Amino acid sequence: MSNHAATVQDYDPFTPEAMANPTGYLRRIQTESPLAWLPPLDAYLLTRYADVNAALRDKRMDSANMARALQHEELGPVRRAVEMWMGHTVPADHVRFQQLLKRYFTPAMVDRLRPRVREFTHELLDAVAAKGQMDVVHDLAYPLPANVIAELLGMPVSDREQLQAWSRDILPVFGNGDVQQLREAQRSMLEFHDYLRVLAADRRRAPREDVLSMFMAAEAEGIVTEDEAVANCVLLLFAGHETTANLIANGLVLLFDHPDQRDRLRRDPDLMPSAVEEMLRCGGPAGVIGRIATEPVELAGHTVPAGQHVYLALMAANRDPAVFGDPDVFDIARERNRHLAFGMGTYYCLGAALARMETDECLRILLDRCPDLRPAYETPDREPTPPFGHRLVSLQVTF
Repeated sequence: MSNHAATVQDYDPFTPEAMANPTGYLRRIQTESPLAWLPPLDAYLLTRYADVNAALRDKRMDSANMARALQHEELGPVRRAVEMWMGHTVPADHVRFQQLLKRYFTPAMVDRLRPRVREFTHELLDAVAAKGQMDVVHDLAYPLPANVIAELLGMPVSDREQLQAWSRDILPVFGNGDVQQLREAQRSMLEFHDYLRVLAADRRRAPREDVLSMFMAAEAEGIVTEDEAVANCVLLLFAGHETTANLIANGLVLLFDHPDQRDRLRRDPDLMPSAVEEMLRCGGPAGVIGRIATEPVELAGHTVPAGQHVYLALMAANRDPAVFGDPDVFDIARERNRHLAFGMGTYYCLGAALARMETDECLRILLDRCPDLRPAYETPDREPTPPFGHRLVSLQVTF
């Protein structure tokens, strides 16, 4: 294997340039160094589509377990919970959970949820209709998928505000939270676990058509433990609505930024599925994901040693000019849109079909009900989520 280490250039993801314009910074790296080194993170970075795609499919590239970042002694309970999460376990356990959950995320099951997604969207818009204004993040993009995933898990409607609060508290576990934030995240996670154990006991006595009942049936067969079931319900609630909420909000910003495309979508709502794919490509919920090499692996012509952390820049791969014509143009009718927003291979996003459907229905109804929908902000209210990420904190609109 070749190893021209000298040609791997160093970059700092925390410079003002990188924080202010991650897309432009990643484009520069993509042009200059196919494999880059990030000294502040002690990690490599891949930015080109072919390399990112190959790494996503490579069995030697394991999911970078977030539990490694939770080594503080008092964070033991949250670390043990994260170690049971699908995608953070050994590959065999990941496949075991995936096979159990797959039937809840089939296209047929997702289609059956469509009417409920429409009902939830109308209810949320009814609640703000009289005001003529709303914060899309808080009033629509977050509660919609939270309601859907809570229903899938079998949680009472009355508890859904509490579920969103717990989910917000748990966010630092997924980002670079400091110890104090992680303490609060751990407290909320343990409260959530206690809540789920009560529901689980109820489902053992009286099963229903929901994910928790399925987990309890699997527990009776010795396939999962209660601890694993509870931990993965927390993951599903968080992952199932955090990513979709970001997709809905980012998608709307893209439509505001490109009024010609928004008008085209209004004239031809059947373009919505294609528009959602382009939103995923240009503003997908996972900008950069972490992997760890379980053995020496060749990436972009260089040998990366076992145990080495590698970041895969999905957001850069999805704008690689080698694959996408006019990669920085937002085109809702783009053909052959082979983006990597949901990953590839073993860790392909289980809820991809659900996220697509929820975004499709939500934006379709929003544009239809609010023909004069307008942004009520100068610039979008974003906060950085290093490395190279941003999330929308709020999105004020009038209609």
